[in-house]
Amino acid sequence: MTLLDAKGRLFGKVSILDVAAALIILMVLFGIFLYPGTSGSVAQVGSTTKPVEVDVMVRGLTSSDPEGLFQAIQNSETTNIIIRNQPYGQVKVKSVQKLPRSTVAPQPDGTVLALPDPRPELNYTIDMLITLEDNAQITSTGPVFGNSKVKVGTQIELDGDLYNFNTSTVGVRILENS
Repeated sequence: MTLLDAKGRLFGKVSILDVAAALIILMVLFGIFLYPGTSGSVAQVGSTTKPVEVDVMVRGLTSSDPEGLFQAIQNSETTNIIIRNQPYGQVKVKSVQKLPRSTVAPQPDGTVLALPDPRPELNYTIDMLITLEDNAQITSTGPVFGNSKVKVGTQIELDGDLYNFNTSTVGVRILENS
């Protein structure tokens, strides 16, 4: 009996292509289960954890009860955040500040005054500055919540019991451990 016959079978029983496919499958399984490599994200390597405050600005959020929404956010201790479509979890709502809606009014002497905007449709909109606080990993490129970097301009989605809206990051402060 020969090692390979005329049809490419080993010992006349098994195809050499089947044996090669089985070896490749075994090598892949070995690579996945017995040699998994490093775990975690690159952002977590060589980082420390510190408390971070993030200021987010909400502009022109429409609600049938803007004052009730403001009170709900102000009275909540935590809110869920989503950064770049990646849920992070809960963070502390440190403060909520209502921002005034104003319009410019030119005066006869050439000066300009900022006065409260009288448009009635603005009774259904609100502008807020919300300060969030949580521990973040501090890397050489800045703070990281979960696997997402947080910098000025980062879009953050706030998700609570009665609200879900997008905001823009306007400030990031790394605090010293207290």
